[in-house]
Amino acid sequence: MSRPRLSTLAAACATALATALLGPVTGAHATTAAGHYTGTLTDGATWIADTPQQWNGTLLLFSHGFGPTTAADSPSPAVSQALLAAGYALAGSSYDPNGSMWALDSAERDQFATLTAFRRQVGTPTRVIAVGQSMGGLVNAQIARDGAGRVDGALGLCGLVAGGVDLDNYQLDAEYTLTTFFDPADADDLVNLDNQTDAAALADRLTKAVETAQQTPAGRARIALAAAYLNLADWAPGQQPPAQGDFAGQEAQQYAWLAEGLLAFIVPARWSVEQSAGGNTSWNRGVDYAGLLRESAHAKQVESLYRDAGLNLRNDLNRLTRGADITADPAAVTHLKRTSTAGQGLSVPLLDLHTTADQLVPVEQESALAARVHAAGDSTLLRQAYVARQSHCNFTTAEVVAGLHAVEHRLDTHHWANAATATQLQRSADDLGLDGAAFTDYRPSRLTGTR
Repeated sequence: MSRPRLSTLAAACATALATALLGPVTGAHATTAAGHYTGTLTDGATWIADTPQQWNGTLLLFSHGFGPTTAADSPSPAVSQALLAAGYALAGSSYDPNGSMWALDSAERDQFATLTAFRRQVGTPTRVIAVGQSMGGLVNAQIARDGAGRVDGALGLCGLVAGGVDLDNYQLDAEYTLTTFFDPADADDLVNLDNQTDAAALADRLTKAVETAQQTPAGRARIALAAAYLNLADWAPGQQPPAQGDFAGQEAQQYAWLAEGLLAFIVPARWSVEQSAGGNTSWNRGVDYAGLLRESAHAKQVESLYRDAGLNLRNDLNRLTRGADITADPAAVTHLKRTSTAGQGLSVPLLDLHTTADQLVPVEQESALAARVHAAGDSTLLRQAYVARQSHCNFTTAEVVAGLHAVEHRLDTHHWANAATATQLQRSADDLGLDGAAFTDYRPSRLTGTR
């Protein structure tokens, strides 16, 4: 099946604005007015779908990221406009609105139910490609694992593909380091959070402590240590990437991420994960913090800044290891492993895209996914590609569409060939004439903090 190419963004916008609901699509290539559909699933989740004026037969099943459980069927309005103009139908669910924003208990089930509802109310697609962003990238990887016979392929965007347990553990390592050196009064309050308000207040105290610590060489060295455990990118918005050996410049940009609201997001998000799992899902009892640092791509940076500050790194690492006594709720961990992991295997082809300097979902998560897919024997189904840019999910429309075309190539030809290489993805994105692209050859480091 040939795939349509985009011409101009103006044409995309015009098509997307035609949203009159004029009846169901009855065939893969039926000509119809653009349609918007809504419905409610049995668990109370809502779903939406949008169809173009000329449907090419492909349905994109979109899994949205962490946040309010509101139905979405594309990563952004611009991407929606472009995809509808190119002939794709779009669908996606809210996930169950009755629980936590960490809605992994229901997300995969609700996405499959949305697919069923689309078939019943709109029409039967000739091909289904799952697409997921951020937390939805984890849902998407689960769909790529479990969806044989229901979806044909998958495209992941900035996906939280290491899963919830790894996420909570490496974030705990960083928060524990910050409280140990800068905010000891909060050292016993990092887990089992009472509510989101308390979590936000904790994040505010930690942020202020980091701002104070940044004023001294010792504080900057210890911030770098916490950033290493957090797998925190060293390229911040509005700045040029620091040179490889510019350790002070790297720390300054990591500090910028922390000072500009990173903790205000990840600490309250922990409360949502605990709410979903029914208890604390992370632990550090028995963790060797010296060994943890050795695994980090930022180890040399930390060692250099400690030397410049006249601090004894070994003493600090021993202090962290001796004080590590946080234990998890076993039932909560079991729950999170069951609902919020992926990568044990794949049943359909998956292409993951990730920015190289993602502050919320570190690019190193892709290493964890690749290792698990390899262990399952499914590496031939997985490809990963990278965009040289800062910030979480900061993709252009052209990059998303180019990724989609690479997945379609894999489905059309039954092999990836060079379709998912940086060179070919860049060429494909440039050919669209949209908003540019920055694909790059890149290999992420190992994810620090896995247990």
